[in-house]
Amino acid sequence: MNAAVIVAAGKGTRMGRGVDKLFLEVAGRPVVAHTWQRFEQADCIDRIVLVVRADMQDEFLRMAGQYRYVKPHRIVVGGPERQDSVWNGLEALEPGTDIVAIQDAARPCVTQALIEATILAARETGAAVAAQPVVDTIKESSDGRLIERTVPRHRLWAVQTPQTFQVPVIRRALQAARERGLSLTDDTAACELIGQSVRLVVRNDPNPKVTLPADLPYVESLLRQTIRP
Repeated sequence: MNAAVIVAAGKGTRMGRGVDKLFLEVAGRPVVAHTWQRFEQADCIDRIVLVVRADMQDEFLRMAGQYRYVKPHRIVVGGPERQDSVWNGLEALEPGTDIVAIQDAARPCVTQALIEATILAARETGAAVAAQPVVDTIKESSDGRLIERTVPRHRLWAVQTPQTFQVPVIRRALQAARERGLSLTDDTAACELIGQSVRLVVRNDPNPKVTLPADLPYVESLLRQTIRP
């Protein structure tokens, strides 16, 4: 059985004070509704767990009815940090779940092909992540004002979501992080702690994350090109 954990418990502070980016409307529905829809329509996903803030549970229940999501799903409350929210999502998985795809709720353009590719790679390797090679020149600066050095980019990759794992692998990895008192914003970083290989899955289609107001027009244009009824 394959499941998705959609992490929707963050506050999105970079979007601006008092703005919940997951509920900004793009292409006719909230950002998070598009993300949910992608996994709802993904044939390779059997069940969905949504990890949300405690005060938003009713809103997600309403959304499920409004958009007629019928795939089995659970809504659980997140923790203080993303890593804690992912852990809560893993705890809510049905027994017998083999593979879990962990997805940022603010990344609504993910394709079924990418979800499937990460599942296949995780089944073979234990862990996989959507990624793309870094094409910009990267500079390092400790104060955000002056450049200290240029970082060679030929070995650099930008990772995205889904980050997909065999369930025992990600449980063991996150447990290692918890035992060491680490707070990680990337699930594959936990795999590094236990020496678990992670397969890079190159995406062919744009897979942006809604982070800043300037991201919205681009995301909307992509969604309108690919949205299914």
